[in-house]
Amino acid sequence: MSAPIDLEALRRELHAHPEVSGQERATAARIAQELRALQPDELLTAVGGHGILASFGTDPQGPQVLVRCELDALPIQEVNTMAHLSTAPGVSHKCGHDGHAAMVVGLAEKLAEQRPGKGQCHLLFQPAEENGAGAAAVLADPRMQGRKFGLVLALHNLPGYPMGSVVVCKGAFTASVNSLVIKLAGRTAHAAEPEHGSNPAMAIARIMEGALALQHNDPEGDHLRVVTVVHVCIGSPDYGIAAGYGELHLTVRCWNDEELRELEQEIEQLARNEARRHGLGVQVDPCFTFKANRNADAAVERVIQAAKATGHAVIQREHPFKWGEDFGLFTARYPGCMFGLGAGEDQPALHNPDYDFPDALIPHGIAVFEAAVRDFLAS
Repeated sequence: MSAPIDLEALRRELHAHPEVSGQERATAARIAQELRALQPDELLTAVGGHGILASFGTDPQGPQVLVRCELDALPIQEVNTMAHLSTAPGVSHKCGHDGHAAMVVGLAEKLAEQRPGKGQCHLLFQPAEENGAGAAAVLADPRMQGRKFGLVLALHNLPGYPMGSVVVCKGAFTASVNSLVIKLAGRTAHAAEPEHGSNPAMAIARIMEGALALQHNDPEGDHLRVVTVVHVCIGSPDYGIAAGYGELHLTVRCWNDEELRELEQEIEQLARNEARRHGLGVQVDPCFTFKANRNADAAVERVIQAAKATGHAVIQREHPFKWGEDFGLFTARYPGCMFGLGAGEDQPALHNPDYDFPDALIPHGIAVFEAAVRDFLAS
């Protein structure tokens, strides 16, 4: 057996060389290098883009379990000063996908040391989670067709929770999320004579006000509605021209897909009404869609037992997290569980420019994953 993988060094190497969604070529190549040394029973690359699927076990008729992690980073400028600082301007691992990937490489190492005698464990290193495109692309890959998993698992580190605590929620674990781009087309005019054009400014202001009034941002309630303005653009910085075009970009989120669709329809109708009132053309385009991640009760119980068996405290939530996660496409198709792993109570929040995944969390993730996987394969 070769020397153990230095997972902390691997994680920091990945952190120093981040790549955004859809561009994870070097990240995938580096992980594939480690996996090849472990000699998985099957290794697929370029899955759904730059994804990797490493399988351990040679019994396709036995139980099948999939463990998924992510590869991509975010378009955020890092402000830290540590030695493994991001070398890519404007790009950094501010969600901890570098740590998640290191955990699953560590799980691969455990499975290589003691390969499943019954069934198979498949490790998916997924591209493009942050923009919601990766899971769909992986599931559409021809080499994934016909595969059936009895259990799918994923985790996310959670700053603000005690280090190593396992956070679970039955039913939805993450919200249903969509983004809306509202495009309003009018007609430019001389800035001195705006009455001769159709300026979308007032319509954008009224749509923004009306959309925000539709929200009910109560994370402890059963009918969450969050509307967030993320970008507004109108006209151009040419001071003799009254604007003739504008866009309003929103994210909307609810606990389930059905209520989200209702909210989207209300906002779209609001936009069409205002466009008609102001004589504007209107187009509403959805993008960056994340289905609610719905956990199966039996899968949650398996994770709870794995946490207890490995000495981890379990925290059970009554309501989902408000962020989106494209693992929801997997749990919509297969029984599964996404769970949280506490990253420490004093850590910067996810997507903060000073966030850095805590290396001390790596063995905790490996232990819980391995316990849940081996328990499932033995069932």
